[in-house]
Amino acid sequence: MKHLKYIALATLVTGLSACSTVDIVSRNTAFQGTPVATAAPQQIVRDYRVQSVRFAVPEDLTVSEANSYYPIADIVWRGDPLGDRGAQIAEIFETSIDGAGAALDGATPVTVDVVLARFHSLTERTRYSVGGTHSIKFDLTVRHARTGAVLEPTRRIVADFPALGGSAAMAAEGAGQTQKVRIISRLTSLFRQELSGVSETGPAAGTDA
Repeated sequence: MKHLKYIALATLVTGLSACSTVDIVSRNTAFQGTPVATAAPQQIVRDYRVQSVRFAVPEDLTVSEANSYYPIADIVWRGDPLGDRGAQIAEIFETSIDGAGAALDGATPVTVDVVLARFHSLTERTRYSVGGTHSIKFDLTVRHARTGAVLEPTRRIVADFPALGGSAAMAAEGAGQTQKVRIISRLTSLFRQELSGVSETGPAAGTDA
């Protein structure tokens, strides 16, 4: 992967990866996703090589640091120290897409556009007791890296999966399977599925129209 852009409506984050170049993006040049696909599914034969990633966090997404069982917010993340949650989540997506893209050496260079819709993990209180669900949703668009042409129109991806709690969470943590490690593994697998093989542009497994 050559370039990463993290866009939070002109709030820029630098230094997300030592091996990536973060492009400067101004308020007036933030990319616009295409409308979420609603047309009938069409087969896509993928032959991709991931050249760049653009990750955006809409400014209207809410963030909660409350240590309640289920904060009402779009972004809840405790797998990193207190800080810029958008930047931390951008790094998670960068690592995941980079991991998925490492196995892709196709003829078509692509830019992967991701717009976050929800990233609701567990608070400390929930993680140390009942567990729950890592609720992760985002819009994905695939473009030709050189021409900017849309190869796969925007679709909503639902990446929800079970979140460990109580003794199971502590055992996983002791084995190095932190929330962050498990989420990166989940997203890497999902992006590998979404960017390789033969799939459809319309609603399919792992997607939500």
